[in-house]
Amino acid sequence: MSANHRHPALLSTDPELASFVTAEETLQAETLRLIPSENYVSAAVLEASGTVLQNKYSEGYPGRRYYEGQQNIDRVEALAVERAKGLFGVDHANVQPYSGSPANLAVYLAFAKPGDTVMGMALPMGGHLTHGWGVSATGSWFRGVQYGVRADDGRIDYDEVRDLALKERPKILFCGGTALPRTIDFEAFASIAAEAGSILVADVAHIAGLIAGGAHPSPADHVDVISTTTHKTLRGPRGAMLMCREEHAKAIDKAVFPGLQGGPHNQTTAGIAVALHEAAQPSFTAYAHAVVANAKALAQALLGRGFDLVSGGTDNHLILMDLTSRGVPGKVAAKALDRAGIVVNYNTVPFDPRKPFDPSGIRIGTPSLTSRGLTAAHMPVVADWISRAVDAAAASDEAALTVIRSEVTTLMSAHPAPGLPLS
Repeated sequence: MSANHRHPALLSTDPELASFVTAEETLQAETLRLIPSENYVSAAVLEASGTVLQNKYSEGYPGRRYYEGQQNIDRVEALAVERAKGLFGVDHANVQPYSGSPANLAVYLAFAKPGDTVMGMALPMGGHLTHGWGVSATGSWFRGVQYGVRADDGRIDYDEVRDLALKERPKILFCGGTALPRTIDFEAFASIAAEAGSILVADVAHIAGLIAGGAHPSPADHVDVISTTTHKTLRGPRGAMLMCREEHAKAIDKAVFPGLQGGPHNQTTAGIAVALHEAAQPSFTAYAHAVVANAKALAQALLGRGFDLVSGGTDNHLILMDLTSRGVPGKVAAKALDRAGIVVNYNTVPFDPRKPFDPSGIRIGTPSLTSRGLTAAHMPVVADWISRAVDAAAASDEAALTVIRSEVTTLMSAHPAPGLPLS
């Protein structure tokens, strides 16, 4: 299909914007996307996200709206809710949060008051801004205390977490983060939260798809609330969900609406419903396990090429690389890799002596490449590209990066991405 015919109405109305969209389609098709929070949605999710549901305003919840004409919208949202409950084994689900950060803000609104103590993993150790970190509103409005990881092995010390929780008695305790390559022990966190009298929230935004596919333990039986985005490993649209025990359902719903939001984005709700349906299929279980298998194979290949990996490897979809020993800052490496057609993000590593905007590491993951059908057999090739590109960055060898990009494009052309409207 010609690029000029992929989006005919958009092309006719706004050719400049249309050119940006088609350029992005080409970029996503030709590059190896290793950012662990990115993925490819299916054509069905894309279609659902672009329907006339966009035209409806639907403040409230199914059966309790402030606008008329909700006969079909109620069915869409109820379907998404029931699919979320079934897939994750929870009592209650709210599919209206606009994204992950607003979802976490709703948790604060439901269970805490400004000035209360909250506890989460420190951002430089792999946590998230909204877990009480200082530059976030959650660190300004609440008293945030943070736990970290051990310096020797990059893993959470649950005894230290317990000691801190018993000392600080946080109202809310978050487990989960954005750069955690190891399995989260939800049962251990639940024991700590019970002893400290804290509401326990599992932020599983990164690993929701792995949980849905049985490739990571589920927090459902251990935590009060589950917060997650619906993209990343879950392969849905850019939205979020809050799931909880029945006893917390009213507090969560009230916090989302009218506490923080107006009308939900119904077209996104539809996309979430489709993604949840896809995630309930046996093929998605195979996908989730393949994501982990690819990450472990890639980690081993990188270790074999002399890279330092935080915690020594991975249990999930994510690898955090410390490039200090390679003599290349993370930002320099990330930009060189991008020129080589390998898309990553620079990232702090635990106890990083460098600044967050110029850190020592890069963060990579396998959700997107697995969606394209790459297997563990391809991971040595990927590791070799990364190694060559980092060496090229150190040597300022642009020609080497150009060669890698050609090789990447060739492999990507043999493994088309789901959902991309390219022939």
